[in-house]
Amino acid sequence: MSTLPDARPPRAARAHEAYDFIGIGLGPFNLGLACLTEPIDELNGLFLESKPDFEWHSGMFLEGAHLQTPFMSDLVTLADPTSPYSFLNYLKEKGRLYSFYIRENFYPLRVEYDDYCRWAAARLSSIRFSTTVTAVEYDAEGEVYLVRTADETYAARRIVLGTGTPPHLPEACRGAGGDLLHNSRYMEHRDALRRKRSITVVGSGQSAAEIYQDLLSEIDVHGYRLNWVTRSPRFFPLEYTKLTLEMTSPEYIDYFHALPEDTRYALETAQKGLFKGIDSELIDAIFDLLYQKNLSGPVPTRLLTNSSLESVTHEDGVYTLGLRQQEQGKDYTIETEGLVLATGYRYTAPEFLKPVADRIRLDGRGRFDVARNYSIDTAGREIFLQNAGVHTHSITSPDLGMGPYRNACIIRELLGTAYYPVEKTIAFQEFSV
Repeated sequence: MSTLPDARPPRAARAHEAYDFIGIGLGPFNLGLACLTEPIDELNGLFLESKPDFEWHSGMFLEGAHLQTPFMSDLVTLADPTSPYSFLNYLKEKGRLYSFYIRENFYPLRVEYDDYCRWAAARLSSIRFSTTVTAVEYDAEGEVYLVRTADETYAARRIVLGTGTPPHLPEACRGAGGDLLHNSRYMEHRDALRRKRSITVVGSGQSAAEIYQDLLSEIDVHGYRLNWVTRSPRFFPLEYTKLTLEMTSPEYIDYFHALPEDTRYALETAQKGLFKGIDSELIDAIFDLLYQKNLSGPVPTRLLTNSSLESVTHEDGVYTLGLRQQEQGKDYTIETEGLVLATGYRYTAPEFLKPVADRIRLDGRGRFDVARNYSIDTAGREIFLQNAGVHTHSITSPDLGMGPYRNACIIRELLGTAYYPVEKTIAFQEFSV
């Protein structure tokens, strides 16, 4: 069992001393960077998070919900399998390692992964919670970035952005009123939803499927009507074959990043099913549940594919959804009291970056032009981006398992040397000519 080292207090950045780097935002990726830089004496880093504690998709802690990646895709293992911040060491310290072994399931429960991240965060000295960054400026004389908060200003030579992707609401829903909710708030509103006479779930990914299954399981107890609407032509399973998984590799990033911008954007759309699909086992479980409940008579539920959400109005506690069947080219409506939008997350550039906008590279479509080394600044070595790079680094960008690889690359840039060996070739297949 690895022993966690005593927390090493970060050196204070005095007026004449800057941190080597500051991480802004603390999701799994920047938390992994905090774990991997903790033992490096040559790096003095600080992480600032606006929330009072670590939180990761708590609104989707449904019973039995699990990650779509194995436990080795933890915060550190694929960069440093000996790290005391590994998921296996967490299990050992919690007294659950043998139970996990006997379980014979590589996929941690979602609530378990969140607890693991909280466990790691509590052991790190470099994190400041309840600290909201208001502005990032550049001091040309000192050649440092000034990270301003309400109470203090910190200086750093490098910045690592880990602010994550906020919930996305379709344009048709904005300003509709009522109590519609994004799936990120599902658990806190589930009881209220179940008291409604009808509920509609919009979306086609894992979250939509989990919520639909959860509501379907209680449909005969509460007596509501239940709809599942998606603009996709079918309920796509997550592509998880092993040769496809080789696309989460350094070689594929090299290949994808070198493609013309228009080609990358076309692939970003075409490859969504590679990281936004539904577990095939969950699709089967939903069908089996429908079959089981249908034995007692028709189930008051509808599954509607090829249907894009065009308009939403709300009156007297009822939503009217204007839908368009895309293949038929026909418009229709459905009414529902409850509306759950499992419509994903979309990155928006943080407002606090505006003072340094002239130091950031943008591509032809106005998005961050993320270099191969994950930098977005004009110098190519000062501001690094976690996640939010599907258009430049393909499906590896949101993949938990690629987080340690990206962090190893960023640490190499911070140090000027590879502290953690960075793999260059792991795939059997060749992606480029």
